[in-house]
Amino acid sequence: MNDILSWILDSVSSVDPVVRTILAGVGILLETSVLIGLIIPGDTIVIVASTAVTNPTEYVALVLTVIVGALCGESIGFALGRHFGPVIRRSRLGRRIGERNWVRAEVYLDRRGGIAVFLSRFLPVLHSLIPLTVGMSKMRYRTFMTWTVPACIIWSLAYVTVGAAAAGGYRELSGRLHFAGYIFVGVIAAFVLLVFLVKKWVHRREARHMLTDDTPTGDGSVRPD
Repeated sequence: MNDILSWILDSVSSVDPVVRTILAGVGILLETSVLIGLIIPGDTIVIVASTAVTNPTEYVALVLTVIVGALCGESIGFALGRHFGPVIRRSRLGRRIGERNWVRAEVYLDRRGGIAVFLSRFLPVLHSLIPLTVGMSKMRYRTFMTWTVPACIIWSLAYVTVGAAAAGGYRELSGRLHFAGYIFVGVIAAFVLLVFLVKKWVHRREARHMLTDDTPTGDGSVRPD
């Protein structure tokens, strides 16, 4: 296990630090813009890049790059929603997303405002739809940024810190413990599970704010206004 994991981490580390940092920024930019986040696994790219961090300079550079990439992606989504939102919604990709998801995003934004922008960063599907939806709404760009900046900072710090800490811990232990690789995999798996549970919890708490007045509830009745 250690030999395989060391080979993987060494392969990532062999990539020029500037190149892998830029790739992480571009990956998260694509994830947070124009529905590409439903295809591009930006979080995976960031985790992989963070495992090659070996010093504070690389850590800070990666965190800042990921934050900037995320904010640029969110801004692109906002701008496209403002200028081409209805066209994107009627496009083939927009139809594949499903009208139900577009309506959920609109209803959620209308009812929760800035809170919806903040929490959507941690929700599946909505993290790609909300920037476009905000662009089609009356919310100002400044307000949108006020709520999305802290969300992007928290997200970036969490992913880069866990990836870098897990890899750093493995490098320190691999020479002394033959099962150090399992510890590394366990830490990453625990983080992924935690993220999944947090997303499920947030979605469960916020689900009622995404229901339209004619959406059936669990007991078959219609949600009251």
